[in-house]
Amino acid sequence: MRCKGKGLCGRPYCPTLERFKNNKRLTKALSNQTTVFGPSPPSVFVGSYNYPSLSAGPLIPPSIDLPDLEFSEASEILREKVVKNPGFLEDSRLWHDLQMQDVISMRTALVRANTTFKPSDAKTDNPLLMKAQELALSAKPIDTEAWFKKPIVSDLKFDSMMMPMGPSGQVKNFNITENPKVPNAVDRIVYDTDALAKDAISELYQGNVSNEQMTRLMSIGLLGRDRKLVPTRWSITAIDDMTGKETIQRIKDYPHIREITVLTGEIFGNHFEILLLPGSFSYELLEVWMPQSVWNGEKTYIGQDHEDFYGKKQYSNLSGGYYAARLPVLEYLDAIKKQAFIFAVREIRPSYWAPLGVWVVREAARQSVENPKKMFETKEEALADMASRLQTPRAEWERETKLLYNQAVQMRIDSYYD
Repeated sequence: MRCKGKGLCGRPYCPTLERFKNNKRLTKALSNQTTVFGPSPPSVFVGSYNYPSLSAGPLIPPSIDLPDLEFSEASEILREKVVKNPGFLEDSRLWHDLQMQDVISMRTALVRANTTFKPSDAKTDNPLLMKAQELALSAKPIDTEAWFKKPIVSDLKFDSMMMPMGPSGQVKNFNITENPKVPNAVDRIVYDTDALAKDAISELYQGNVSNEQMTRLMSIGLLGRDRKLVPTRWSITAIDDMTGKETIQRIKDYPHIREITVLTGEIFGNHFEILLLPGSFSYELLEVWMPQSVWNGEKTYIGQDHEDFYGKKQYSNLSGGYYAARLPVLEYLDAIKKQAFIFAVREIRPSYWAPLGVWVVREAARQSVENPKKMFETKEEALADMASRLQTPRAEWERETKLLYNQAVQMRIDSYYD
């Protein structure tokens, strides 16, 4: 878990990174080009490397019809979806039926048009930044053309927080060749320079603006009073955390759930078992990294974090996955107007062989919420049902729990009422 491709395992090559080399053919056709034109999904990226110097700009797919560009083994299916809707390249909610290789292929086909900025440049009239901000406002794909100072560099980057990324280059100039389609909620809040960032996010969330667009707006410096550019990886977790906290405040006023409920689901080898127990809101997450899952060795690694009714003060040791897994369950409880104790197990299986980004955690949890639910008379029956689908022995993960143990040994006053 500490290695992540750095060679700490002592092997002559990383078995995970070796699999990415197959995607070099995707970017080889672009290696000598200095111009890219295509419909941005829309998407912008702000890198955190060498902070406070930031590398930022739009992500642009080269011509979808470029003959030398192939979208993996499922090329025809994937190509058809992208041609019909270039926004498919950015909307992770539509990717549940894809293969992992499909996701890597289509994301690494996006070219990063980078310019160097400082966080405070969000307050300036830098023409390249203003164009990137205009692109970020759009909810629909928008034709974009970029000219680069040097030929595009064919490079693949993978990260536990962000989606895979492909070739990049220092941009000389880029143009948006059509007007962006800006949702009313976005238009209203972006031009409200008196609203705090958390209030802006709250209003956008209530206006059903997608996580992807809220992340773009925050990253590119379009929200809040003291506006700054924020690395995309930070924005992703900030959005999940702020929208989650807002939902928790509503949930705390709801009555306790009465049924012991189990939710289960999986995408891309990220398997979730979620237990909802009657009681005041608290949340515990176990992450079980099985042997030979992405960037893991030959032993099972189990991480744990939690929060009680009074919330969480420090950043989670489970990183952004903690907040991404929490949000869909909170949205479910908000929809049924109930509160509950949430115990979740995320089992990362060997079939998850490449890091695709924290969106996988969010969508796997959302899949669990949307699948048929199971009700049980006792907590023990529910835990036994969960254990029957988890590949890791129950004794291994159950001993790592903190809040679930408290639930087992402490009687609640409402347990004496019928």
